[in-house]
Amino acid sequence: MVDLAAAPADLLLTGGPITTIDATRRTAEALAVRGGRIAAIGQARDLRALVGPRTRVIDLGGRMVLPGFQDAHIHPTHGGLGRLRCGLNDVTGGAEAVVGHIREYADAHPDLPWILGSGWYMADFPGGTPSRELLDRILPDRPAFLTNRDGHGAWVNSRALELAGIDRDTSDPEHGRIERTPDGEPQGTLHEGSMDLVQRILPPTTPDEMERALREAQAYLHSLGITAWQDAWIEEGDDGAYLTLAERGELTARVVGALWWDRNGGLEQVEALIARRDRGAVGRYATTSVKLMLDGVCENFTAAMLEPYLGADGRPSDNAGFDFIDPALLAEAVTRLDAAGMQPHFHCIGDRAVRNALDSVEAARRANGWSDTRPHIAHIQLIHPDDLPRFRALRVVANAQPYWACHEAQMDDLTIPFLGPERTGWQYPYASLRRAGAQLAMGSDWAVSTADPLLEMEVAVRRVSDEDRDAPPFLPEERLDLAEALEAFTIGSAFVNHLDDRTGSLEVGKQADLIVLDRDLFASDAGPIGDARVLLTLIEGETVFEDPAIG
Repeated sequence: MVDLAAAPADLLLTGGPITTIDATRRTAEALAVRGGRIAAIGQARDLRALVGPRTRVIDLGGRMVLPGFQDAHIHPTHGGLGRLRCGLNDVTGGAEAVVGHIREYADAHPDLPWILGSGWYMADFPGGTPSRELLDRILPDRPAFLTNRDGHGAWVNSRALELAGIDRDTSDPEHGRIERTPDGEPQGTLHEGSMDLVQRILPPTTPDEMERALREAQAYLHSLGITAWQDAWIEEGDDGAYLTLAERGELTARVVGALWWDRNGGLEQVEALIARRDRGAVGRYATTSVKLMLDGVCENFTAAMLEPYLGADGRPSDNAGFDFIDPALLAEAVTRLDAAGMQPHFHCIGDRAVRNALDSVEAARRANGWSDTRPHIAHIQLIHPDDLPRFRALRVVANAQPYWACHEAQMDDLTIPFLGPERTGWQYPYASLRRAGAQLAMGSDWAVSTADPLLEMEVAVRRVSDEDRDAPPFLPEERLDLAEALEAFTIGSAFVNHLDDRTGSLEVGKQADLIVLDRDLFASDAGPIGDARVLLTLIEGETVFEDPAIG
C-alpha cells in the first residue's frame, strides 16, 4: 500500500508496463521516484496519491519501463575515440567503400601527421587481411594505422611500416604475427602483439582527447539506455579521463574499471594494481576489477584451443593459438588478486582459454575459500561441454557478448571452416550455460560491435543477425528467451559490477536508474527487439537522456 502521508513524488510513470526484473519478476502499472530513489511501485490508482504540485507525471501510453541497462564488457574511451577519428564501424559496401571513406577522412584532415581510426570488418577483405597497397593508393606519404573491429589486428600502409622499421627481416614478436606476402614482405596487416611495433611510434593521445572521447561515449551510451558499465581495459589514459570527469561531477554513469594486466609482465603487478584499487572510488568510478586477456580471436587463429585449428584442406594444423598468460602464472595471479578482494575479468575466446580461466579460479577457491569477488569470463565463444557445469560450481559469471552469435561472414567464412562441425556446435552456448545453472551477464564489447543492448538481445533471442533477419538461426537450441536476455543485461550485469544491491531491478528503496522504451517488448505487435528505441534514461532520478517523443 502507498503511504498517503508520504511526501509527493518527484516523478510518476504511469500507463504502461513497469517490468521490475525483481525476484518475483512482476509487472506493475506505475512507479514513483523521490529523492533519486524508487519510492513506490504498484497500481496506478494508488500511486496517484503521491502526485503533488511539482510532480512530473509521464503518461507512458503503453510504453515500457525497465531498469537501466548495464554493460558488463565495453570500451567507451576507445569507442569515443573511434567516433572522433576515422570511424569505420558503420561503413558498408566492401573494401572499396572502406577505402573511399578513409580517403574522404584524410582529405578532410590534411594537417594530421597520422591517419588513425578503427572499425574495419575483416570479412570485407580476402582472408580478413587488407593489404598495404590499398592504403598506399590513397596515402602514399602519410602513415596510417587502423585497427579492426575487434582490436586484435591493425591495417597499416607502407609509410607506417617504414617508420616502424618493419621489413622482411623483422621477426614476429611474442604473441603476435606479421602477415606476409609469399616472398616474405610485410603484407599490411598486423596481428595481436605485432601491432605494438607501430603503436609505440604513434602520436600520444592527449588527456584532452581522452576526456572528449569519454564525454562523447557517455552521451551515446545514455541514449541507448545504458546507466552503468564495466570498462574492460583501463590503462593510464583511460583512468585519467574517468578521474577527471568524476572529480568534476561530469561522470553520470556508474563505472567499474578493469585495470589492465600486462601480459608481458609478472606477479610484480599485483601490488601496484591493489594500490590503484585502494585509492578508492571517485564519484561513480571505482577500479575494483582486473582485466586478464588470455588469448586472441578465432578469425586470425590466435584464440587458444584445446585442439589445433583445421587448415584450409580441412586437416588439423600445427596451430592451437596462443596463451597470452602462462597458466601457472595465471593461477597464482588470480589467487593473489582474489585474496585482496579484486575481481578477475577474463577475456576468453577459445576453449583452452576458458579452461585456463576456470582452473585459475579453482586454484583461488582452494587457496582462499569462497569470496565475493564475482569472477567473470567475457566472450565465451567456445566452451568445451565438460566445462559448462564448472561455471556454477566455481561461481564464475558467464559474460556474453551475444551480437556475434549468428551467421555472418566472419563466422561462416573465417571461423566455421577452421573449427570443424563438432567445435562449431560448442559456440556461444547460452542456453546450455543456463541449464547448467550459470549466472549470465551481458555486454557489447563496443566498439567491436554495436553498443545497443536491444540489438544485442535480439540476437541472443533469435540467433539471427539484425542485418539479415530472414537468415537461418545459428545453433537455435542455444537461444535465450526475452526475459532471460533482459535479466542478463540488467540485474545480471549489476551483479558483476557489485551494484545489484542498489540497481539492476526496480524495487522500492533502490536508486532510480531506469529507462523508458517506445514499446512493450512483450506485446504481440512489438516487432523486432532491435527496432525499439530508448526515450528516457534516468540515473538516480536525474535525466541523462531524453527524446522529445517521451511527451
